[in-house]
Amino acid sequence: MAQLTGKEAGLFMPSGTASNQIALRTHLKQPPYSVLCDHRAHIHKYEAGGSAFHSGAAVLPIIPSNGHHLTLADVEPNAVLGSDVHFAPTQVISLENTLNGTIFPQEDIIAISEWAHSHGLKMHLDGARIWHVAVETQTSLKELLAPFDTVSLCFSKGLGAPIGSCLVGPREIINKARWFRKLFGGGMRQTGMLAASAAYALTHNFSQLERVHLLTKKLEAGLEAIGVEITSRAETCMVFYDPSPIGLDYNKIAERASKLSNPLFLGGSRLVVHIQTSEAAVDDFLALMSELAEEVKRAGFIKPDPSTERSVHKDIYVRRVAKPNTN
Repeated sequence: MAQLTGKEAGLFMPSGTASNQIALRTHLKQPPYSVLCDHRAHIHKYEAGGSAFHSGAAVLPIIPSNGHHLTLADVEPNAVLGSDVHFAPTQVISLENTLNGTIFPQEDIIAISEWAHSHGLKMHLDGARIWHVAVETQTSLKELLAPFDTVSLCFSKGLGAPIGSCLVGPREIINKARWFRKLFGGGMRQTGMLAASAAYALTHNFSQLERVHLLTKKLEAGLEAIGVEITSRAETCMVFYDPSPIGLDYNKIAERASKLSNPLFLGGSRLVVHIQTSEAAVDDFLALMSELAEEVKRAGFIKPDPSTERSVHKDIYVRRVAKPNTN
């Protein structure tokens, strides 16, 4: 992995959360300090407050001004530099690629990295799905990861391994991270089979990601044709959608999908296509959405006028709240 990513050393991790949190803990040495990231970042929203718990770090979550990804214009005024005792100095900038399936432009990453390193800050990448970026942009991992001091890569998401992530970076950092992995309870003697699974996934499944991206774009196009609002486009393996413009909600869709002859088990607004997703499954979902849209239309549903809706910032990642079982 070190050779593949252009880094000095690598370390197997049981999960992406462990990989991210151990990387941050290794970089952060003497508080007070802060970590700057996108407000949607996994390290901020979905790792149980680990940055505060494990590292005692404040997190500075920034909303991208372009609505897609952070740029230097977002980072520079929000990073805490200097010695004002009222603030926790920024020591790490953590980016994510992909984030919600969207690709972070490399030129903006480089600009942020050059600025960060000129101020002595470290750069970490949550690259759980970086494989998708490499395929979609036809860019080598070495080039994509060069701006970062440390990178976390996941074997179990896009690549389909049963478990595992990898942290790569300078040898000195990885040696210290190995110590923290043991301290956090993540050291294992039995990693041979897990590493073999990761190696198989990387060798045999990486080549399938191009097909995954094409299938995701087919899913997006089908939803748009039905009249669904696409809230985040299919740049790689994810598409986010809002079914309310055709009179549907996530619970109704999930309930009917679970009753298909080949049942589909759905969450909320996020649809993720992976190497085991068949074209038939996408066709079944689109056929169901079209059928449901016709049903509510016949029942008298009138599409709301979008001009009457207030323009407010909304999280595109909406989780379905299942109705309680009253039986």
